[in-house]
Amino acid sequence: MFLVSCGSGAGVKDTDTPTLGHIKVGVEESYRLMIEAEVYTFETLYKYAKIEPVYLNEADVINDFMNDSLQLIVVGRNLTENQVQYLKERQYIPKVTKVAVDAVGLIVHKDNPDTNFFYQTIKDIFLGKVTKWNQINPKSKLGSVQVVFDNFKSSNPRYFREKFKLDSLPPVCFAATSNQEVINFVETHPGAIGVIGVNWISNKADSLSNKFLQQIKVIGIALEGDNDPGTKFYKPYQAYIAEGSYPFTRDVYCINRQTYTGLAYGFSSFIAGEKGQLIVLHSGLVPAAMPVRIVEIKH
Repeated sequence: MFLVSCGSGAGVKDTDTPTLGHIKVGVEESYRLMIEAEVYTFETLYKYAKIEPVYLNEADVINDFMNDSLQLIVVGRNLTENQVQYLKERQYIPKVTKVAVDAVGLIVHKDNPDTNFFYQTIKDIFLGKVTKWNQINPKSKLGSVQVVFDNFKSSNPRYFREKFKLDSLPPVCFAATSNQEVINFVETHPGAIGVIGVNWISNKADSLSNKFLQQIKVIGIALEGDNDPGTKFYKPYQAYIAEGSYPFTRDVYCINRQTYTGLAYGFSSFIAGEKGQLIVLHSGLVPAAMPVRIVEIKH
């Protein structure tokens, strides 16, 4: 009994190894498409490993991790100092692995002519200063701006609250139920701006992502402070995310709280390894451990 309980946490027997066993992995819903591909490949390589993804909003993923319901999570932020200290007091030392650089994408209706925005315009929308489309484009007849998130407890609204130092989001913002519902809403509401994890709209080889790209348009954003008429606008493409031109980016982490070298370690190491990073690349995100080549084509 001593050997079974020692070092496992909460009396859980160490029945898994890096390539064998069963484990639930909490995944922020923004990374569903990427993790589905990672799980499929990992389980194909390791027949005796079973990875069970649990797709939740960011707040619930973190809460379940802190409450010991999940041993491994994939999220778009690191733990806070208070959260790390809380775990250490309970003799858990979280192992954090950066696996990708992600972006928060903004999308509009496919018939909306306004697809390039100054950074300050986006900021003013979230500050509540811009509420009508004719404030963005005097010729627009679209009426009120509607900003739709996947979930108010997800990483996307939290990202913009922190980015623009907001206590709360303005009344133009509301939530759907998922990233897919954000796309569906924008497709049927010409005045909407959708906020979505770029993984859902960046992989043209994926049938679902490619379908979404046919339904909407992706917004380009200028660099902060660049308001000249001839300015360049950057969409959340991998090269622009990698070089820092696209302004709304974030790191993606695997965070493991297992106290032994088990399946949580094996799966997070796989994602951070060569095969896993190629999957990240094909998913439209920027791999943490692989360079993204930027090619300039001159006409």
